[in-house]
Amino acid sequence: MGKVTFIHPDLGIGGAERAVIDAALALQSRGHVVEFITAHHDKSHCFQETKDGTLKVTVVGDWLPRKLFGKCYALCAYIRMIFAAIYFIICGSKADVIFVDQISACIPVLKLASAKIIFYCHFPDMLLTQRKSLGKKIYRAPIDFIEQKTTGMADCVLVNSKFTAKVFHQTFTHLSHIQPEVLYPIPNFSSFDMPADPPTDDLIPTQARIVFLSINRFERKKNLQLAIYALGRVIIHLKPNADVHLIMAGGYDSRVDENVEHYNELESIVKKLGLEGKVTLIRSFSDNQKRTLLSSSSCLIYTPENEHFGIVPIEAMYMKCPVIAMRSGGPLETVADGDTGFLCDNDPEDVAQKMLKFVEDGILSKSLGEAGKERVKKMFSFVSFTEKLDSTVHRLIIGD
Repeated sequence: MGKVTFIHPDLGIGGAERAVIDAALALQSRGHVVEFITAHHDKSHCFQETKDGTLKVTVVGDWLPRKLFGKCYALCAYIRMIFAAIYFIICGSKADVIFVDQISACIPVLKLASAKIIFYCHFPDMLLTQRKSLGKKIYRAPIDFIEQKTTGMADCVLVNSKFTAKVFHQTFTHLSHIQPEVLYPIPNFSSFDMPADPPTDDLIPTQARIVFLSINRFERKKNLQLAIYALGRVIIHLKPNADVHLIMAGGYDSRVDENVEHYNELESIVKKLGLEGKVTLIRSFSDNQKRTLLSSSSCLIYTPENEHFGIVPIEAMYMKCPVIAMRSGGPLETVADGDTGFLCDNDPEDVAQKMLKFVEDGILSKSLGEAGKERVKKMFSFVSFTEKLDSTVHRLIIGD
């Protein structure tokens, strides 16, 4: 067994955070000693395992700015991660393996240690921002160069799906010699096996016969407005008094301008479409509330297009909640179209037609939900995830 140190930029609430926490739990279950070094960790906005002592967390460099003049988020994130790496080299305890994700710029510093380095690529960062202006292109050019160069310095590169592996090769053209290994970020479902709390009116309107659910951060790239427009189409096909409801629960951090702005944008869309009383927006939620939402909803609407993997559909299927997702990216690998849910185009009418199936067929949610849980148990087991990650770490430690 060895010691594995995880270096992550911000241990908040999100898919990337859930993935690395589950990776740490998996390794810990195999006898490895694990710890986190991060630039930010707010105990009021994080996953339970990082605040109840299950995982050791050290916060360094939180005093460094997150942005400059309202911009330069990427540059500041790079600086914060490099600072965390410097802390590890100078003050951290020795590790056998260092697990880095999201930002690879810190890898050259970590190379000063004797540890092997794993870089987990959720998705190339250079594809997550637009470059419409000349100034943005000039600003991003050195950052993009550093990302590709430093990613290639890792001893092992993991990606979260076959889709991301394909994009990795298309994006990092100078890293054709690297064959990233696919490690699906499967959550530890033990907490999902706990009984869900009974739904309450402040969480799920009990008068609604059909409840559609969206779980995602309040970010524009998550395409959340699609679910609202689709619900509007559903009600047009039915009647204004149709007993359907949409719950939009998402990660929300008041420090992040986009979270605040997009939440307000979604509220405006609800009002514009006259859907007050038909849509509930929930800013952040507990693990208990998440279980209740998934176990009490008729279907999950997963709106991101070209999502690199998507943990929420896996969680939903495990909770016997069918999934409607975009016909692109990770859901092509996780959702069985017609068997555990439906894949559709990024079009409100197409999504609405799939939603109407649950309104018209009272047993569809149950039958697809049962199939979804079986699919997760068969193809996306936490045991398989643990075995593959443990094997990778062991191979790096012994130098094979």
